[in-house]
Amino acid sequence: MLDDAAEYSDLDLAERMLVDAKLDMRDRARAVAEGRLPAAFEDDDDVDGLALGAGMPMKMRRRRRTGAAGGGGPSTDDGEITLPAEALEDVKGGPLQALVGMEGPRRTIQAEFQAFLTSYVDDRGVSVYGERIRAMCEANGESLEVNYQHLVCTRAVLAYYVSNSPADVLKIFDAVALQVVCTAFPEYDQIKSEIHVRITDLPSIDNLRDLRQSQLNALVRVSGVVTRRTGVFPQLKYVKYECAKCSGLLGPFQQDEGGRELRIGACMHCQSKGPFNVVHEQTVYRNYQKLTLQESPGTVPAGRLPRHREVVLMWDLVDAARPGDEIEVIGIYRNTFDLNLNVHNGFPVFSTLIEANSIAKRSDRIALYRLNSADEREIRTLARDPKIRQRIVASIAPSIFGHDDVRTAIALSLFGGVAKNPQGKHRLRGDINVLLMGDPGMAKSQFLKYAEKTAHRAVYTTGQGASAVGLTASVHKDPVSREWTLEGGALVMADKGVCLIDEFDKMNEKDRTSIHEAMEQQSISVSKAGIITTLQARCAVIAAANPVGGRYKPQLPFSQNVDLEEPIVSRFDILCVIRDLANPIEDEHLARFVVGSHMRNHPQALEEAAAAEPPTENGAAAVPGRASEPAASPSGVPLIPQDLLRKYIMYARDRVHPKFTDVDREKVVALYCEIRQQSLIGSALPITVRYLESMIRMAEASARMHLRDHVRQSDIDFAIRVMVRSFLDAQKASNRRALEGALSKYLSYEQDDDDVLHHVLGVMTAQDVRAAMLRHGAMPERIELSMADLEAQAARLNISDIGDYLRGPLFRSSYQADFETRKIVKVL
Repeated sequence: MLDDAAEYSDLDLAERMLVDAKLDMRDRARAVAEGRLPAAFEDDDDVDGLALGAGMPMKMRRRRRTGAAGGGGPSTDDGEITLPAEALEDVKGGPLQALVGMEGPRRTIQAEFQAFLTSYVDDRGVSVYGERIRAMCEANGESLEVNYQHLVCTRAVLAYYVSNSPADVLKIFDAVALQVVCTAFPEYDQIKSEIHVRITDLPSIDNLRDLRQSQLNALVRVSGVVTRRTGVFPQLKYVKYECAKCSGLLGPFQQDEGGRELRIGACMHCQSKGPFNVVHEQTVYRNYQKLTLQESPGTVPAGRLPRHREVVLMWDLVDAARPGDEIEVIGIYRNTFDLNLNVHNGFPVFSTLIEANSIAKRSDRIALYRLNSADEREIRTLARDPKIRQRIVASIAPSIFGHDDVRTAIALSLFGGVAKNPQGKHRLRGDINVLLMGDPGMAKSQFLKYAEKTAHRAVYTTGQGASAVGLTASVHKDPVSREWTLEGGALVMADKGVCLIDEFDKMNEKDRTSIHEAMEQQSISVSKAGIITTLQARCAVIAAANPVGGRYKPQLPFSQNVDLEEPIVSRFDILCVIRDLANPIEDEHLARFVVGSHMRNHPQALEEAAAAEPPTENGAAAVPGRASEPAASPSGVPLIPQDLLRKYIMYARDRVHPKFTDVDREKVVALYCEIRQQSLIGSALPITVRYLESMIRMAEASARMHLRDHVRQSDIDFAIRVMVRSFLDAQKASNRRALEGALSKYLSYEQDDDDVLHHVLGVMTAQDVRAAMLRHGAMPERIELSMADLEAQAARLNISDIGDYLRGPLFRSSYQADFETRKIVKVL
């Protein structure tokens, strides 16, 4: 009897089909007994139980009876009927697990997948999976990659089943794959007892933070960075037990997918309740390993903490990735019972993990964007601009005024040189390390934040909050397995990217010493808690630091202005000293730039600009509240849109690997010898062979900016100028004047004549302003300079004609020329 007041849970599809079948059998038996239905019409299928017919949709049973009666239905060797492929489409909205568990659909899936493996060919008519099976067997492998798109094109119903019920369907695929392999290689099952089908190229990509309960027990594709990895353990798959009392064998028993301990109630031979011992000789194990996958640094929304998930690797997938690797995982999103969560929450809560089916190391170049053919054409067109390097430098942090040397250093670091590994014995880094040293309020941190947003992969940290283990690697004890696991730090997470360290001088000396190996050898050796290994840290380091005492003292050398040891300073390729100097002209330009930037980016101004802006080509209106990028820099150089600049940098790093061959080697050798001799003057920083390698890396980065395959002489000249400027920045004022005179010929290399003349004219103007203020005690209203003095200064720099500069837009933006009196006027 049913209690109307009681509540009953809903039946699933399998239970409902079972109940319907039993009710049908009862009604038929009652009708036959009462004489309302002749016994000849009784269906034998209903008497046979639910082996094939009962519990299946009526349409499937009808197809089976029709095929059996007509003799044309597909059948197997043991007499079992195989359903047509169309029958798999009749799921009626129920759970696929119940349908896959039935004998008929399972045999249909086996037949369809076997036909797929043996019949799928490429455009040349070659069997795709026949070749893959042959390659797998030659390597004694056990993983067969199956492209999901191939299934969609030829067996769409199989693609639907494997994506929505992967746990059951993949077991069928594995069994069929082993049969197909043994058909071609009959003895292969003696080498590998199982073949595992690995699904690749799943079209939908999910974020780790977007995984929800609707995706449980389904196939998902996620990406992230490996932060932690356990050791490899043997896990039971099929286990046999021996009764300690009667020595009877029990099993084999299949280990639960959730990993729960398998318990036996009683012996089937003597009915005793144990104890039972595992028969190791007849027990099948599989490799087991856990990873912690965390969201990639560049994909975490602003102001959010990165999410992470546990990933389980089994069989030959173990050790497929290590901390710091960015990977794509296709696997089953499962829920597992966790007693600790239940105790903590007070009600049943399940933890989740991803059981990996396939792993691919994701190309870091497309971590944020996928370049299409239109993007590549636009990038190639942009690279044909002869002044592309000037445009790239000007487009670095366009919201910051001035500091062209810092922009150049960051641009070189973002593009980077080419890493080399001669004979596979010693790796030479290609990344360019930059140190920004300067007075407070000079936008050092803002430059680092810009690099974080622009680089394809970047990790930002501060010296005050960073420790040695936070930058390199640390070991933790896993709360479940009680095993020590390795977790990578910021430098490991930034592998093949950029690591940005602010307040570098605030770090402890012991912590800074720990990154020596990472900055030069680009690896981190770990020997802790019994774990001895080496992690990759192939990243550029851009650090910002404040001088000792708060402000930079030019009368002291660089080594006395910064609280850094010589070994760490020598590992930086470029040293940028940023000083806060009082310059009336530059101060005026800076103030106008800052005020104009605030006015343009006011919320009301942005809304008005968006309303006045015409719709785009596709008819979409402008987005209010989005800051408009200036079309040109203050010097008049056209800027590159930031989205295009990011794609340009990724394309250059991925596709362009310039060779350092046909260059003027004697010029490089002469410069190195000369600058090394000059470094012995006073207490300047010593010049080592690392400076020579830095020049080569900067020349390769310059060639990458132009998307060239070879380093040209112009790239060498540009690298020499940057390196000499960095060397002069590290000198004290008394030595700098003498060194500038000795090395002045290198400072004009690969620099536009207009830029050189504009800089010289700015220095002359600043000197006259200071002299006038000393004489009169007030700021003059205007300054007049002689063209003859400018021509004399230009002649020293091998510039013969200044007429083009005086008539150009760069000069007219700040000065006025009176050619009759040969005077240059600057209105203050």
